[in-house]
Amino acid sequence: MADETILLADDDPMIIDPLALQLRREGFVVHVAVDGEDALAQARAIDPDVVLLDIMMPKKQGWEVCRELRAESGVPIIMLTARGEEMDRILGLELGADDYLTKPFSARELIARIRAVLRRVAMDSAQQTPPAETAPPEESAVVQLSHVSVNRARYQVAVDDEPVHLSQREYSLLIALLDAQGAAVKRGDLVDQVWGAEWIGDPRTLDVHMRWLRAKLERDPSKPELLLTIRGVGYRLVAPDEIADHK
Repeated sequence: MADETILLADDDPMIIDPLALQLRREGFVVHVAVDGEDALAQARAIDPDVVLLDIMMPKKQGWEVCRELRAESGVPIIMLTARGEEMDRILGLELGADDYLTKPFSARELIARIRAVLRRVAMDSAQQTPPAETAPPEESAVVQLSHVSVNRARYQVAVDDEPVHLSQREYSLLIALLDAQGAAVKRGDLVDQVWGAEWIGDPRTLDVHMRWLRAKLERDPSKPELLLTIRGVGYRLVAPDEIADHK
């Protein structure tokens, strides 16, 4: 049985009551918020493992709650809404949501999504601190790509010698592309490497994270020179020797 904590934020008792009951039967500890301000307060107080967040709520809408939570926490957020338009899904991802589920949905599907994000968090945590004996020597672990440097021994990235903070997902995406040594990496392969082979969220999450990564690393994110889109395939990161060849 699971013992993770779920914050369920929704103002519809027809959804809250049966869903909370089903989640508790699955072994989750469930806290319920019925408006956006309460959702934020409870998220800060109980530090949940997953937030299930409705968009249309009193006092503060789910978009605002998502934005504020993401600014201060990496907690997985799954948006729950009756609105299924593509722009709504993209906005949720842009604001930092990990997944998006349109009502009506089955409890079984939601639980599968919850378990998927929890597995991903566990994998990320396990990968953050590899054994010291397997870490590459620092002098051979620094890769220079034009104005961007990646220190793999220290898990650090700098732009023009200034440290840049990347989220765990952004860093994993950068390393997956770096390991390809200039080759294009298929979208599905990137998703498997960064989010896990069992991940079942919105595939546009990859594009959103790539956009965030470009905003942090490229001199002009609208005209990327390092993180390139390969249409119909995926993405690639230019190799150091390509940059040297063009100097």
